[in-house]
Amino acid sequence: MRDYFTGMEEQPFRATQVMKWVYHQGVTDFADMTNLSKALRDRLAGNAYSNLPTILSEKVSTDGTRKWLLQVDGDNAIETVFIPEPGRGTLCISSQVGCALNCVFCATGKQGYNRNLSVAEIIGQVWLANKQLGYFDSRKRIITNIVLMGMGEPLLNFDNVVKAVELITDDLGFGLANKRVTLSTAGIVPAIIKLSQFSRISLAVSLHAANDALRDELVPINRSYPIRELLSACRRYSEATRGELITFEYVLLSGVNDSENDARELAGLLRGFPAKVNLIIFNPFPGTGFSRSSMETTDKFRDILVGSGIITITRKTRGDDIDAACGQLVGRVQARARNRQRQDSATGEQQTA
Repeated sequence: MRDYFTGMEEQPFRATQVMKWVYHQGVTDFADMTNLSKALRDRLAGNAYSNLPTILSEKVSTDGTRKWLLQVDGDNAIETVFIPEPGRGTLCISSQVGCALNCVFCATGKQGYNRNLSVAEIIGQVWLANKQLGYFDSRKRIITNIVLMGMGEPLLNFDNVVKAVELITDDLGFGLANKRVTLSTAGIVPAIIKLSQFSRISLAVSLHAANDALRDELVPINRSYPIRELLSACRRYSEATRGELITFEYVLLSGVNDSENDARELAGLLRGFPAKVNLIIFNPFPGTGFSRSSMETTDKFRDILVGSGIITITRKTRGDDIDAACGQLVGRVQARARNRQRQDSATGEQQTA
């Protein structure tokens, strides 16, 4: 943005002023940026614009969770979720329109894939949520944590996601600490390694199985990047972030991956690894062939991991009455026929980056 203003023969500090108006004051109309000259405001109005996603609907859960359906183009809409908790508020944002990875227990993957979101469409979710929650009026921080766990695989939209994260963490943007921003990936190994060179945000990995045979079925990208390679990349990321723990997400599916043997196998896999485990209660959706593990089974699974010295929590289900819980985001996706080719192409780009 400094280069942009220099190119207009304006002082570079104009970039700081505009950034503060947009991200600190919530002002997107150049006419209202009163510390800019009238002539500059007119020039900006003629040469630039702010284009935000349109809110198609807002749903509020009985537990206070909010879900917004946001239109990003004529055919497609994405979902963004805010989860309030005592002392914190977490915003779950999307990185793609749909998802090409087709994890079998996730509703998003069943919608197919259309395209990557732009930087503006990613950061626009954060801006709109702050606006809807009253942040720009009160200047009281309501969104304390941001997770890239919505629709899509963030690391298959690498460049745009990294730029959006820079805006989220920059003091002239939303100013969140790196540790308060978490990126969740199904395991794109080359991109995890590349991310360690750019960013120090928290990393979460959708694991869901402790052996390749089962994970190949549940998370098909494992066929390209098996568990051993994935753990090696995660260790490199932890070393790059000075020993920060990697979060491994594990959705419990009744009779599939929730036995005591499964728990012991997972404990053995992660023993000595800088890890913590989030156990996720499965959230059903229409057409799924899976069911939720019982709380007794869930507790036994957790106790085995804890007994093995692995930090483990069971994630509380939030917003399931409005289909806003983990794995339930579907948006409105006009899927393209060549999704498989698109995914393969994107994965290949990460390997050669």
